[in-house]
Amino acid sequence: MDLKQFLQKSKTEIEQQLPECISHLEAPPTLKEAMLYSLSAGGKRVRPVLLLATLHAFNRDEKIGTNIACAIEMLHTYSLIHDDLPAMDDDDLRRGKPTNHKVFGEAMAILAGDALLTYSFQLISEMNSPNVTDGMKVKLMQELAKAAGPEGMVGGQVADMEGEGKSLTLEELEYIHDHKTGDLLTYSVIAGAILAEAKEEEIEQLRLFGKELGLVFQIKDDILDIEGDAAMIGKPVGSDFGKEKSTYPALLTMDGAKEKLFEHTNRAKEYLYNVKLENSLLMAITDYIVERDH
Repeated sequence: MDLKQFLQKSKTEIEQQLPECISHLEAPPTLKEAMLYSLSAGGKRVRPVLLLATLHAFNRDEKIGTNIACAIEMLHTYSLIHDDLPAMDDDDLRRGKPTNHKVFGEAMAILAGDALLTYSFQLISEMNSPNVTDGMKVKLMQELAKAAGPEGMVGGQVADMEGEGKSLTLEELEYIHDHKTGDLLTYSVIAGAILAEAKEEEIEQLRLFGKELGLVFQIKDDILDIEGDAAMIGKPVGSDFGKEKSTYPALLTMDGAKEKLFEHTNRAKEYLYNVKLENSLLMAITDYIVERDH
């Protein structure tokens, strides 16, 4: 299966499953509507696709990862809803649509994000495949909590906010991107490896692969914020500059940012080569992240 087929197949499966996860909840209809609004806003679904591609690389049934793929997308979506709030990035558009708080109000947007965050852990606990042990569930939840919490995504978001209007060093910028973006991407790969019962040394090489891939993803985002097409990106270009955020092009020039993109891409592939698996899809996804236009 080539990358285009795999991306389409995986996106279709996840986008069919996400509404089903929400529909059966015994929760207020407005809350479910707000949760589903942002979940259904489209997007590349890179994180769940990485999980399924990792299972594919280890020659495991991708269906055992459906619950956790949905959980990852829910947690990612919660972070976007909260990032868009007036107290955070104050964005009006996300993927070309009004942001959640613009449609449902700030209070409901906060609660929808809270609901998606907590429900993601419930979904992992409810995985019922005979191939998924209780010990694996605990490990999956522990890794997700770390990737998403104060040592991960939330910590990266705080550093990003505190860095606005300041001239950051490359090390400080990498810390932000490692955690704000990279940790959840890394988790997607690690979760697939845990489900595939990979060896600890394989998991650690894949962790390093995910870390590099996270930097690749964010550097490309920084480049697209300047060179991208607003219609493709789904929000105005130059938004980072307007918010006085430090970016790779601002710190290193555009040529320097593209050089860093190339450097981290090569490192990611080197770590992937160190693991004995069928890596063609993961390699192709790496190239897709580098070459994407939105």
